[in-house]
Amino acid sequence: MDDINCTGTEAALADCRARPWGNNNCHHGEDAGVVCSDSALPHLAQVQLLNSPSRCAGRVEVIRNQLWGTVCDDGWDLQDAGVVCRQLGCGTALSAPGGARFGQGSGPILLDEVNCTGTEAALSECRARPWGDHNCHHREDAGVVCSGSGISEVAQLRLVNGSSRCTGRVEVLHNQQWGTVCDDSWDIIDAQVVCMQLGCGTALSAPGAGRFGRGSDPIWLDDVQCKGTEIGLSECRARPWGHNNCHHGEDAGVVCSDTDISEVTQLRLVNGSSHCAGRVEVFHNKKWGTVCNDSWDLLDAGVVCRQLGCGTALSTPTGAHFGRGSDHIWLGNVNCTGTEAALSQCRARPWGDSNCTHEEDAGVVCSDSGISEQTSLRLVNGPSRCTGTVEVLHNQQWGTVCDDSWDLTDAGVVCRQLGCGTALSAPGAAHFGRGSDPIWLDAVHCTGTEAALSDCTARSWGDNNCNHGEDAGVVCSDSRISQQTQLRLVNGLNRCTGRVEVLHSQLWGTVCDDSWDFAEARVVCRQLGCGMALSAPGGARFGRGTDPIWLDNLHCTGEEAALSDCRAQPWGDHNCNHGQDAGVVCSDSSVPERAPIRLVDGSSRCAGRVEVFHNQEWGTVCDDSWDITDAGVVCRQLGCGTVLSALAGAQFGQGSDRIWLDDVQCTGTEAALAECRVRPWGDNNCHHREDAGVVCSDSSVPERDSIRLVDGSSRCSGRVEVFHNQQWGTVCDDGWDITNAEVVCRQLGCGTALSALAGAHFGQQSDPIWLDDVQCTGTEAALSECRARPWGDNNCHHGEDAGVECSDQGQLSLRLTSGPSPCSGRVEVLINNTWSAVCDAGWGLPEAGVVCKQLGCGPALSAPGAAQFGHGAGDVWLEGVSCLGQESLISECQLSRLGPGQCGHGSEASVVCAGQAGSGLLLSLLLGLGAVVVLIFVALLCWRMRRDGAAGNPLGHVHLKELRAPGTPPRSQGAANPEPSEEPDSQMTWLVREDMVL
Repeated sequence: MDDINCTGTEAALADCRARPWGNNNCHHGEDAGVVCSDSALPHLAQVQLLNSPSRCAGRVEVIRNQLWGTVCDDGWDLQDAGVVCRQLGCGTALSAPGGARFGQGSGPILLDEVNCTGTEAALSECRARPWGDHNCHHREDAGVVCSGSGISEVAQLRLVNGSSRCTGRVEVLHNQQWGTVCDDSWDIIDAQVVCMQLGCGTALSAPGAGRFGRGSDPIWLDDVQCKGTEIGLSECRARPWGHNNCHHGEDAGVVCSDTDISEVTQLRLVNGSSHCAGRVEVFHNKKWGTVCNDSWDLLDAGVVCRQLGCGTALSTPTGAHFGRGSDHIWLGNVNCTGTEAALSQCRARPWGDSNCTHEEDAGVVCSDSGISEQTSLRLVNGPSRCTGTVEVLHNQQWGTVCDDSWDLTDAGVVCRQLGCGTALSAPGAAHFGRGSDPIWLDAVHCTGTEAALSDCTARSWGDNNCNHGEDAGVVCSDSRISQQTQLRLVNGLNRCTGRVEVLHSQLWGTVCDDSWDFAEARVVCRQLGCGMALSAPGGARFGRGTDPIWLDNLHCTGEEAALSDCRAQPWGDHNCNHGQDAGVVCSDSSVPERAPIRLVDGSSRCAGRVEVFHNQEWGTVCDDSWDITDAGVVCRQLGCGTVLSALAGAQFGQGSDRIWLDDVQCTGTEAALAECRVRPWGDNNCHHREDAGVVCSDSSVPERDSIRLVDGSSRCSGRVEVFHNQQWGTVCDDGWDITNAEVVCRQLGCGTALSALAGAHFGQQSDPIWLDDVQCTGTEAALSECRARPWGDNNCHHGEDAGVECSDQGQLSLRLTSGPSPCSGRVEVLINNTWSAVCDAGWGLPEAGVVCKQLGCGPALSAPGAAQFGHGAGDVWLEGVSCLGQESLISECQLSRLGPGQCGHGSEASVVCAGQAGSGLLLSLLLGLGAVVVLIFVALLCWRMRRDGAAGNPLGHVHLKELRAPGTPPRSQGAANPEPSEEPDSQMTWLVREDMVL
């Protein structure tokens, strides 16, 4: 029945108006239900969860006498929460937080000392005090987080090396990498948060000292201090991520009460060669059924393999790879985080609700299956099993793969799947011969993380527009074949351009450019599957190698299959140096590498330290010449909108890997950072204190007007106020320190923090107290990115309002000293009532231009450094000033350090401006005229010296008698100490020379 419309007077449902029998536009996911007053479930729907983004998490409220009220947390535990989650159809309970974790209710407290067995259908069936009888207040309101809430903390935590998923060494996920927790301050309260987060009951013990074995990954957390009410371990107070004084002998562990949880009996793999490979089937309502492959991936398969004790997942074959099931399709759109103990704990559609057929039944191959993935994939027609034409098995028949979009990433998946190491090349165009069987796959697109080629996206099996002249091939590193496969291009923008290197005797080396020409380059490009050769540069165009020079005097015809097939001197026999290393640029070199860039240690994927991927390794970018144009390319490449700022001086922390790029110079039109002009890969004169960063418009970094300082002496000092819910409010001084103040000053462009003031130093406000317990690491772009209580949640009064004093105080006072005019000289700033010089690191015309503009001295002519106008009396401050040139004040420019620090005397920055404060036009004209005169004089002097050198005065010395004034008697030959020149090398002369050089 559908569209039922009853008046209420009918004696039976069949008497109501409705569509004709069987006529409907519904599916079983819309089946109707009823709860009657005599159903023995009097309050089945009378519970709700409030104050959370999800209906499956929040403060528990129940209804009684048409009035909603809260539940006291006395005795509240995971069993009670489990009843609520099941009653609401929200899966299982992840945690049962008390202490008004989701805010305090305002209605009556209706239930206290709830004690459920866990089998009840509704919370009202559990044992409890009589309705309304309690000894609680709303600070004890109970809450629930269910598995269907979408809250992701559970995915960030796991227990390893224990007897079950509920006991073991604690590991947390940060920056896409698992790491351990140090046992400093580790106790039963911290362990309790872990157990609740994982849905493992209560904590029995909190062992430390590497009780469950030593980890080998980073130690992410130290000095963890939980209150016990947190939903996840990451909400507890701790040192910043990665900051610790520990070793893995101090790794923390947990033993939870539910260590015997097991759902292994509810899952099986069928139609495979063992119980660890096959079609996935789950048991529900006393009946086995299949799983739809929509969204099915390696994380989901990993849960299956672990649940069955079958090791790790090797592949996730879809499309009924292990045959079609015939029973129900129980699960669809499964989405596991990878930490679940059983597939049934993963997020999915409701049981039996799917839009699939059995042609989409999901499968799994686990590492303990005894199945070699080589049985569904092979390389043929090559000299070994690790090189050749790619063939895949489908419908019991082998077939080839089309080379449309075939690249090194796809080949890498093949090599890893076959246990053949890494991919050296991905040749297409039937490099290893034409196949004759079906072309099974086309338009393959792998990300590089897949365990099997069948996991990559591609057209449907057999759907292609290719012929066998386009069969794809692979050459893997473990092919143990002739040297023809051991070739690579390095230090180029991508794998198809760079210095030529060959592998011999297990060692990479270069090729000498003697006789190197287009024919040799053509062989290299074809061998690497990089299209045609565009050029064959020599002379170490892509940087000098440091390893052996293996090949010299190569003579190729251009038709060879590999460089090693060409004629050459014996291996290692050469008369070259690395200044003659040969290079190649192939036609496919303009194709940028896939996803070679990322931003790390920021508040989102669109803000952070810039890192690029090269030679299978991530590395950083030096901030030399780093500017807003370079940062704009990064933001566009990542799809992060436009650039907000280009940060220098390791503002997002220092990297620890290679520094890949230096002196980046983008025009702004490039599609990827790797296309910009730059030094060769790895060639730099930097350290990690110069790592570059970026903040893009899509980074969710709030604009500057979301924070302000009020009631201070300038815009850069005062009481901290933040904007939330269309209203300004204050920040509580609980935990307020100089690190938090530093974030505020940087966000407002006010330099660095001088002090972090508490106790309403700048007066009390009457608006809301928005933030409390703020904990910044110091790298955040805005105060709202720091850890803190939820907005408005505090235990403060306005006598605790926090304040800040920043170094800039709105505008730095500037002056130029020791110069020939008020508009040239050494740059000094007034800090703490003391004039101090500015460091010349990174100092250039943009910075000098801002100084000249601020002082009203016109445009900048030059930006000399190295204390050209003498040393200052005070310290050297303001390190790493970086201006775009459009700023009106030097305080608006970016700054890596207020100082004093790395710069000392001899590093003072200076400027020479075109004008003078006020009307300096006359002085400018005089300076220009003087420059012309001196230029003519120097030219004549050089001409005279050259003429004298040709006439027997090889040193080109100018005789004093030749320069004497008319009527001056010649000095005798015996004069021992001639008078100095009448033209001293004055500062004005030096200024002219500086101007000429620039």
